[in-house]
Amino acid sequence: MLFLLQLPTSYFMRERAIAISKDKLPTGVLWTVCVFAAACCASGQNSTKPGSTINPDVTTGIELVSTEKEFSSAHVEPARMGPKTGIAVVFEGSDDLHYYAKAETAPAPGLELKVEAKSDNFDFGQPLFPKWQLFTDQLSKKIEVYAGHFIVFIPITTLKAPTKTSVIDKGIVKVRISGIACTSKICLPPFEKILQMQIDWNQRGSWKNISSVETENDKPKTIKAPDYSIPFALGLALLAGLSLNVMPCVWPVLPLIVMRIVEQAKTGKKQSVIMGFAFCLGILLFFASLAVANIILQIFYGTVLQWGDQFRNPAFVTAMVLLLVVLALLMFGVFNISVPSSIASKSGSGKGYPGAIGTGFLAAILSTPCGFGILALAFGWAQAQHWSLATVVIIVIGVGMAAPYAILTSMPGLLKRLPKPGRWMELFKQGIGFVLLIIAVKLISALPQIHRTNILYFAVVLGFCVWMWGGWVSYNTKSALKWLTRITTLVLVFAAGWVFLPRPADVQIPWQDYDAAVIDSALAQARPVLIKFTADWCLSCQTVDKIVYHRKDIAKLIEEKAVLAIKADTTAKDYPATLALKNKYNEPGVPVTILFIPGAKEPVKFHEIFFAGRLKELLQKLTPG
Repeated sequence: MLFLLQLPTSYFMRERAIAISKDKLPTGVLWTVCVFAAACCASGQNSTKPGSTINPDVTTGIELVSTEKEFSSAHVEPARMGPKTGIAVVFEGSDDLHYYAKAETAPAPGLELKVEAKSDNFDFGQPLFPKWQLFTDQLSKKIEVYAGHFIVFIPITTLKAPTKTSVIDKGIVKVRISGIACTSKICLPPFEKILQMQIDWNQRGSWKNISSVETENDKPKTIKAPDYSIPFALGLALLAGLSLNVMPCVWPVLPLIVMRIVEQAKTGKKQSVIMGFAFCLGILLFFASLAVANIILQIFYGTVLQWGDQFRNPAFVTAMVLLLVVLALLMFGVFNISVPSSIASKSGSGKGYPGAIGTGFLAAILSTPCGFGILALAFGWAQAQHWSLATVVIIVIGVGMAAPYAILTSMPGLLKRLPKPGRWMELFKQGIGFVLLIIAVKLISALPQIHRTNILYFAVVLGFCVWMWGGWVSYNTKSALKWLTRITTLVLVFAAGWVFLPRPADVQIPWQDYDAAVIDSALAQARPVLIKFTADWCLSCQTVDKIVYHRKDIAKLIEEKAVLAIKADTTAKDYPATLALKNKYNEPGVPVTILFIPGAKEPVKFHEIFFAGRLKELLQKLTPG
């Protein structure tokens, strides 16, 4: 029988199926009994952990999420880490299914992995997470995630005895795990799971000791350089730079390059060559900037530059989106860039050398997200070298990208074969504007979802202001009117930026979706509740968010006082929050904030925009949660 119990359960199930298929019912029944006995024994052997006593209604392990072949589960157990005692939350799962380590890179704020522990017998400190891993998503962005097997340790800080004379023996601990899990293909719905366990404080000396919360995957990795010779690596870098000209990422700017070459064809050979090299200089300046950034990271931070890092920064992506929108308006003829005639006559182009350099710089920027193939080999070799050699390799990549344009603009015979400027050129220019808008929309999709709509709003306002700046005034406009128009334009841009653009220092309040049952349950437990009624189309609601709910002191008080923060979305007429706003709370519209204070007969309602001071006073008077 001991031999049978050691066999895998799948073996018993397979043999049982074979037996039944042969109509050997008694044998099948016997195998079924054996399997049941093995399961019972295994359950009995694994039902307890050192230092813990588990009740039937206490859940110590649970599957968090699963999809197809991907899964992740978690269990809790008492543990020690050095001199600290606490709870170890052990995650186990497949490597492709991951949780987000940072709020900035999560699909939405508040969806990063959170682990919290509560107990009537213990106070807990901040969870100690392992070092995150880097995961490359479908947009070639590297994001910080937790995946596979890892441990989160939550230290016990103080004991809470029921009475002054009693001694803590056993206590129930509840662990709340929330966040969102994604694979390389899809993201699953956000989840929240509760695990419980009963621990025996008197047996803490026998608790499992974990030396660190880091796993093998979390240990610092040293970059091993591929076994290339320096001449071979430089040749590879040159080839990598050449390959950037055919990458999809640089396609949107190719029409701009073609137009510039066509304009250069109208000038003399000398001017054409100079303008071509100015364009190449813009490309080299970008790669020089990457080299400087790599030097700073290696010398001062002990790390290396990752290819395309700038596109992982939402602020940079936002700036690129707005730049492309402005360039599209330029292509549509909404405004023109003019320079004094003296400069224009020297440059041979209305845009001159700065325009050529800027276009080259932009072409190099847009090439960086496509970091694969030969480029990955060359840049990976450079990362493992001394910063001086790495700088040379990065510059050579830029030379490789710029070389075709230098050759093309220095060969008048090729330029003469280009079509002569005419109506086609104006239509081609306007078509480029639509191409730039398409790539801007593509970049917007890489931004956190919570900011995408606001970026679109700001882009529309920015376009209007560009139209005002370039179309409402001319050289014949009176100076006073010109200054008034441009000051008004700048005020509109700054005001729209303040309303729509996300701030780096914004704080996040853990808003929950409107649920009448959750609100009623909190009120029954005498817990303060804050309901923010809002809508996507409500500009005043967004102003309230900026003025009130992005304040650090307000967010901190909501957390300290354990206020249940509810976001009541009334965007559509059939939403539960919309019906409750009218039928339950008798309010005509948004924005409105309702604060339920325990013990108060009526809730406090805020209909205005500037109510942060009054709300802070009320929150400060609440009993800490």
